[in-house]
Amino acid sequence: MHSGPFVDALAGYIAIFVLVFVPALLIYVFWMIHILPEKIAERRGHPQADAIKTLCLLSLVFGGLLWPIAWLWAYSKPVFHQMAYGYDRVPPHSGDTPIEPSPSPAPAPERTAPPVTDLAALSALPGKP
Repeated sequence: MHSGPFVDALAGYIAIFVLVFVPALLIYVFWMIHILPEKIAERRGHPQADAIKTLCLLSLVFGGLLWPIAWLWAYSKPVFHQMAYGYDRVPPHSGDTPIEPSPSPAPAPERTAPPVTDLAALSALPGKP
């Protein structure tokens, strides 16, 4: 095998690289995986994306135990939100502008004849016994 000052210097540089850069790289990869539910929720237009982001941050405090919940929440369809607000996605590029309500349905056509309120007149209609 090789020995000498060159091999010792190379081993020293490799040790510094492993001790400094590898942990930094692992922390970066952990962070990118950890904020993945937040990015998924934003990409899908999830109306509760801010809450999912908060859950991701709380998951850091609890050692990643809440991360699977945030991941499932990011992929879920917000059923109760749709029941409450009538939509299940945030419109693209909405920012802080409120969501416009949907236009009201077309008015019912007007009746051609006034309603019959007299029972005698009702029984006198053709086709009635």
